Amino acid sequence: MTKPPSPAARVAALRRLIRHHNRRYYVDGDPEVSDREYDALLHELEALERAHPELDDPDSPTHRVGGEPLEGFATVLHRVPMLSLQNTYDEAEVREFDARVRRLLDLSRSPAYVVELKIDGIAIALHYEGGRFTRGVTRGDGTHGDDVTANLRTVRSLPLILDPPDGPVPAALEVRGEVYFPRGAFRRLNAARERGAQKLFANPRNAAAGTLKLLDPRQVAERPLALFVYQIAGAPPPGITTHWEVLAYLRRLGLPVNPHARRVGDIEEALREFREWDRRRLELDYDTDGMVLKLDSLVLQRDVGMTSKAPRWGIAYKFETKRAATRVVNISVQVGRTGAVTPVAELEPVELLGTTVKRATLHNADEVERLGVRIGDAVTIEKGGEIIPKVTSVLTDLRDGRERPFVFPTTCPVCQEPLERGADAVAIRCVNEHCPALLKRQILHFAARGAMDIAGLGEALVEQLVDRELVRDAADLFSLTAEALTDLERMGPKSAANLVAAIADARSRPLHRLFFALGIRHVGAHAARVLAGAYGSVETLAAAREQELARLADIGPVVAAAITHYFEQPATQRLLARLRAAGVALAAAPETTAAGASGALPGAPSGALSGTSPGASGTTGALAGRIFVLTGTLPTLSREEARALIERHGGRVTGSVSRKTSFVVAGAEPGSKLTRAAELGVPVLDEQGLRRLAGDEGPVVDSPGPPAP
Repeated sequence: MTKPPSPAARVAALRRLIRHHNRRYYVDGDPEVSDREYDALLHELEALERAHPELDDPDSPTHRVGGEPLEGFATVLHRVPMLSLQNTYDEAEVREFDARVRRLLDLSRSPAYVVELKIDGIAIALHYEGGRFTRGVTRGDGTHGDDVTANLRTVRSLPLILDPPDGPVPAALEVRGEVYFPRGAFRRLNAARERGAQKLFANPRNAAAGTLKLLDPRQVAERPLALFVYQIAGAPPPGITTHWEVLAYLRRLGLPVNPHARRVGDIEEALREFREWDRRRLELDYDTDGMVLKLDSLVLQRDVGMTSKAPRWGIAYKFETKRAATRVVNISVQVGRTGAVTPVAELEPVELLGTTVKRATLHNADEVERLGVRIGDAVTIEKGGEIIPKVTSVLTDLRDGRERPFVFPTTCPVCQEPLERGADAVAIRCVNEHCPALLKRQILHFAARGAMDIAGLGEALVEQLVDRELVRDAADLFSLTAEALTDLERMGPKSAANLVAAIADARSRPLHRLFFALGIRHVGAHAARVLAGAYGSVETLAAAREQELARLADIGPVVAAAITHYFEQPATQRLLARLRAAGVALAAAPETTAAGASGALPGAPSGALSGTSPGASGTTGALAGRIFVLTGTLPTLSREEARALIERHGGRVTGSVSRKTSFVVAGAEPGSKLTRAAELGVPVLDEQGLRRLAGDEGPVVDSPGPPAP
């Protein structure tokens, strides 16, 4: 009689078997067992783990149900920046992309490409160590993202352990992918939310984003997110020379790769593939908004290189936006955070790409006039990546004479104060700083997760706080008490105490979050990080001259003017004084106020933090006392970003090569400076060499080394 296996042996066997069936289902698309048989294996494993807790393993398939609620998401620096591809909707521009690639590579005909469906989801980076999933990070601003590891562990198509049938498991691996919400599951989720009188998600992408933001992984586990991976970050394993081989390698590891990727011989074959999927895409159970075209050869990818914002070896060809026809029932206006008054078309409900559309933006008064839209008009609408679709045309031939022109209001619909329009401005604004509509939007922005991250401060609660005059500006939030909050609708003692604690925590948010939370026009999350890296406090930023700000990387004259205008306003000065009195940190923590601190981004001068003007060279740092000359195009840094990196680490950049030059930094297509460097015996660096010399933690660039003179 055969001896039954030990509990440890049976647990190990069950885990291997369940991982095998996960792979067959999610990666191969060819399941071997029914759902019932799979569930029976999982239940057996759960029972054994309960009976033998010493055998527990965090990577066991039973842990997909999620862990304990999180307090928040840590911000993580991407080792390799998550850049976006250039977008186009034009077939002629795709051909021009191919022509540009051929010019750069000196090719007489189209090279081979790989064509992949562009999944409309949330971009993520997945890290594996020794074959085990260790971290998952959102794209964020491309440089920093949120650590959503606990939530991603609940995604069943994400293998927690890599299990290739042949070959070794990589010691370390970072892959990029897209988390998405399947259409069928999205419809079921919205149906359940509607039954519970909850706000519906606009589309599957929003549902995926909202799910990844949940702080309780157990709730995430209840929503069937899915995943496709498409790229290795950094150098591929030895022996792999094409992107097509990268995809095959990822499949061998057990990672889910979209089955519809194809290798094509030239640009015309790629365009035929695009047209085919533009026709067939609604057959899929997930949203796609285009196709991605990538050079297949990794050597050619390296030779073509990148700009500071996007690779030159790929392009995203977006599907034409789909349209629907409906009728305008009414035109209303809404007041935004900056006071801009936006007209919105209230529509007869219409289905568009799987969602019911009831409202569409008309952008501004000029757009209403250009379209000539009237109340009662039949119109076409389209949805192209916007949450609120837009009206694109008026079907004037369907008018019957009952349509009514829309007259833009001259006073704010909320506070009744006169609206203003600058001489050159498109937007019509309410400039009453006490307008409740402005205040509500400003408070919501101030409390948003990317800003001061005050959990629990949602739209319904902000409405009550402003309407009852408990909050007149953002500083009032910090004087709210649990007793005052419990008088509000849907606010019990526990919810009130949690909100007061969340507001208290917001006092010590990083400086870049405060800069973003203030709602300065044109200052988004990335610009806020640049400003926090260049200026160590609100006071220092407020004192900065407009010309000085305009020289900062990624700021420029428009944003600089908006910043100086914001800090000149008496209302701003009163708000900052009240925030300071409320104990809000208006300066960076001591460890982040030195040049090169974690608040600074590549390309963000940090001189203001050390007492010099931004852009000035420091006297300390890895490059102190060294003189650099730049020539050619670097893979990931623009000329200004390279200059900023050098100056941030104490070096100096000059325009010509001499015997005093320490190094020439050369990229693609260098000029005569490289020849002059060879004549004088000046050392030549590529971008990676510069980064290593500076000790700068930047993107990993697969560089062939500095070009020969």
